[in-house]
Amino acid sequence: MVLDRRDFIVKSSAFGLGLSLAPEFLLRAKQDFRSITIMHTNDTHSRIDPFPDNDKYHASKGGVVNRAAVIERIRNEVENSLLLDAGDIFQGTPYFNKYQGNLEMQVMEAMGYDAMTLGNHDFDIGIEGFEKAYRANASFSIICANYDFSNTSIKDLVIPYKIFERNDIKVGIFGLGIELNGLVPKAMYGEIQYHDPIAVATKYAKILKFDMECDLVICLSHLGDKYEEAKVSDHILASEVDHIDLIIGAHTHTFHKTPKLITRRDSGATLINQVGHGGINLGRIDFILSDSKKRSKHKLIELSR
Repeated sequence: MVLDRRDFIVKSSAFGLGLSLAPEFLLRAKQDFRSITIMHTNDTHSRIDPFPDNDKYHASKGGVVNRAAVIERIRNEVENSLLLDAGDIFQGTPYFNKYQGNLEMQVMEAMGYDAMTLGNHDFDIGIEGFEKAYRANASFSIICANYDFSNTSIKDLVIPYKIFERNDIKVGIFGLGIELNGLVPKAMYGEIQYHDPIAVATKYAKILKFDMECDLVICLSHLGDKYEEAKVSDHILASEVDHIDLIIGAHTHTFHKTPKLITRRDSGATLINQVGHGGINLGRIDFILSDSKKRSKHKLIELSR
């Protein structure tokens, strides 16, 4: 399957109001209200084509061509956007077995993803396999803060956080991965060291909010939505760590029809969203920022042919 990068990449254009308004009014409006659109996926699991027409649950849903078309449309509608993934881009269809991660990286690069974090299945061809596929095909950021890669070959590839600037909006993004021990064979993740997600998130949320003065703080999480047992999850993360505006989740393949709003210890609130698996849905959250508050609206976009 040959995918042409030009089929996916879109040149974004500035959004014009098209109204005859006084320059001072436009300047004040721009200062008072700013907006950015966050598009996101999780657990796409090598699903390049749509699900088969006879699939019991997701007939004809998903597919990277359908996803790319929706992403293109949204980018043409809005001035500022980011496209993010919360991990497990590998494993699930014969495309992964045949192309060893190269195809997944190619289509994500072609769609213009800005960043992803690492899921447990992203180590299914080992650290070296992930590195090879990425370096040959992609340039988007790999972000994970609670894995220590110091003694691995990808120590210069994975970063704990990154700040994206869209016009005058600063978005700080950090990533969190699940405990690999007992979930992934040791030979696949090698010398990666796992650190407590709550402590790490507390550290980087503060850095991004106060030191870096970000307008939004987003966590790409592959911890899982929530569990019956006492295990760190997105819900625990949201309730125990301040200053995170949005957690984009993964791992548990949870379908949120609407994002969950969790009250934090600082009396603020954190949104949690996760859009299932297999690239069936694209999440969209529009943040409207002003000097006094942040508002958001959301849309779960089902992808079908």
